[in-house]
Amino acid sequence: MTSQADFHHSLAGPAPPAGLSLALQGLWWDAKGDWQQAHRCAQDQDDATGAAVHAFLHRSEGDLANAGYWYTRAGRAMPKATLEQEWQALVAELLPGPA
Repeated sequence: MTSQADFHHSLAGPAPPAGLSLALQGLWWDAKGDWQQAHRCAQDQDDATGAAVHAFLHRSEGDLANAGYWYTRAGRAMPKATLEQEWQALVAELLPGPA
């Protein structure tokens, strides 16, 4: 997968496309409304990128204390952006192909 447009189109399918990082799979599952699967994916990517998606997921569920912990692990501040804006920014960061 090389573009954000491809990523967005893939959301019509039943499962994330092969080759996505666990963090991107987490964002994919989040967009599909499966928070638990999204969380599993983010948790299984044990690096700053996984922590950033993990933080976003806890922020999206309203658990700001837990989100703050994961933003710190990711080396980021909790964003002031909306959840949709943060989701879009994470996809753009992790899959920086053409929109």
